[in-house]
Amino acid sequence: MPEDSTNSTANTAPDRPSGHACVQSYLPTLDNSPGVYRMLDAQGRVLYVGKARSLKKRVSSYAKPTGHTPRIARMIRETASMMFLTTRTETEALLLEQNLIKQLKPRYNVLLRDDKSFPNILVAKDHPFPQIKKHRGAKTEKGGYYGPFASAGAVNRTLNQLQKVFLLRSCTDATFESRTRPCLLYQIRRCSAPCVGKITQADYLATVADAERFLQGKSTGVQEQLARQMEEASEALEFERAAALRDRIRALTQVQQAQGINPRGVAEADVVALHMEGGQACVQVFFIRAHQNWGNRDYYPRTGAGADEAEVLQAFLGQFYDNKEPPRLILLSHGIEDEDLMAQALSEKAGRKVELSVPLRGEKAELVAGAARNARESLARRMAETATQAKLLAGLAEAFALDGPPQRIEVYDNSHIQGTNAVGAMIVAGADGFLKSQYRKFNIKGEELTPGDDFGMMKEVLTRRFKRLLKEDPDRESGAWPDLLLIDGGAGQISAVASIMAELGVEDIPVVGVAKGIDRDAGKEEFHRPGARPFALRHNDPVLYFVQRLRDEAHRFAIGAHRQKRAKAIGATPLDEIPGVGATRKRALLAHFGSAKAVSRAGLADLKAVEGISDAMAETIYGFFHATG
Repeated sequence: MPEDSTNSTANTAPDRPSGHACVQSYLPTLDNSPGVYRMLDAQGRVLYVGKARSLKKRVSSYAKPTGHTPRIARMIRETASMMFLTTRTETEALLLEQNLIKQLKPRYNVLLRDDKSFPNILVAKDHPFPQIKKHRGAKTEKGGYYGPFASAGAVNRTLNQLQKVFLLRSCTDATFESRTRPCLLYQIRRCSAPCVGKITQADYLATVADAERFLQGKSTGVQEQLARQMEEASEALEFERAAALRDRIRALTQVQQAQGINPRGVAEADVVALHMEGGQACVQVFFIRAHQNWGNRDYYPRTGAGADEAEVLQAFLGQFYDNKEPPRLILLSHGIEDEDLMAQALSEKAGRKVELSVPLRGEKAELVAGAARNARESLARRMAETATQAKLLAGLAEAFALDGPPQRIEVYDNSHIQGTNAVGAMIVAGADGFLKSQYRKFNIKGEELTPGDDFGMMKEVLTRRFKRLLKEDPDRESGAWPDLLLIDGGAGQISAVASIMAELGVEDIPVVGVAKGIDRDAGKEEFHRPGARPFALRHNDPVLYFVQRLRDEAHRFAIGAHRQKRAKAIGATPLDEIPGVGATRKRALLAHFGSAKAVSRAGLADLKAVEGISDAMAETIYGFFHATG
């Protein structure tokens, strides 16, 4: 949005009234311009972000003392100030509203919490023998993009089947150029080995064209063509080629069967269905592209303390397509309030017409009904899991004498090998299970630490974690503060942690150590709390299994972070430290000389002879290894 398309006004004076009187006080300053408004509480926290065709009319509706839903009435009572942004059009207001909701996460707005990008299949066209691969992110590479797919697993399954059918290469260009004989994929009939000339470029490109036709939904034509080629090969007594074509036809049939839903009358659409129950919501999205089902994913948006179905679905659409290209058709299970406006906003974003529809009969209605059934079943499973999780958290509170069930548990662990590549890890769990987006790893930086000093490493991790919390959220309003710390360790570790927390001035967060018991067997764990005797739980106590899962997840995450760091250290070379030497030049140097050590011993003339290394860069590399003084 252009900078001059909005104007902002706000009033947060301490003597301003709250509730309806506060809202009423803004009416004289407003006109009928479209725009976005924010409602804030006495502490300046944003309660709600909304858009309006006419700011004056919308705000006046809040100024009325009656006629509001319980949710809106609570929100108005808490309102102590408001902010306004005027826009040129209502469409701009809609887009700005969704951006602000995602950024500010107001309490009373519907919020889409899981907003990951989707992978695509890319047929890369920057090489004489195009590569087929999974792609996620900006579409900057030259080639054909096909998607979105609901998950990386859906892409991988499709790629695996496509390799069986079309035998396209999946290796990188560097690997392709370095091959001198076919790889294993050729032996198991997953690649035609263009790297070593087992197929001509013309034949390979014809196969690429077939693969793209399939991804465009023209699978019947591809299958008929393969069948004709098989018959021709059989008549020509080329039985080996005929058998290979037969296998490709079978693989193509398997792909079509695995996709399950393949609508004939819907070429391109997202099927979006909502189910709400018990104050919770699930939105199921199916991706239909080229008459094929490319997977589905469920979402659980926060319902803004009681929004209705139309509001939840409208907010979901605005936030879901904020960073994704919408298809030409979006099939909905429920109507939304501003359907025409949403269609216009999505059309402007896509640069072409986008249609929203709530089908009542036919194949489209069946697609929506299937998605709605999936949403209902997914929400039922989630609610059952949430109920179980709530019981476990209540049991944890009883076992560890907490004030109440913890809403955020942080579990800490360290991983290293004799002190090298040391990493600290924090995992987070709560009422919704493991919160993997909240996991954190800490590269241990303390140079004064003795290798293998677990106490020292834990001190560094906790100090960095809680100093940041104290700086960014001293009033503990963000929900990022834990209700319980679980530490992998016994009495000594807990004593050290207690002293660390005391130094930081954070002594009100319960800390529990989980130590292996007799013979270090699972099930015999001992639990340690500062100033209390260790204790154990019954061998078959569900809370014990829950704590074991938490500890094991922290251990898994810590080991994974350590292995990543160690692998990076093993793969590092002195070339990484030379200014101007990136991945391409590094690869060229290693390919020419064989090793970083050989590069360090090379003369200036030899360095200049490497393809892609300029005279100036050769002098930089030579100077790096032969610096004097």
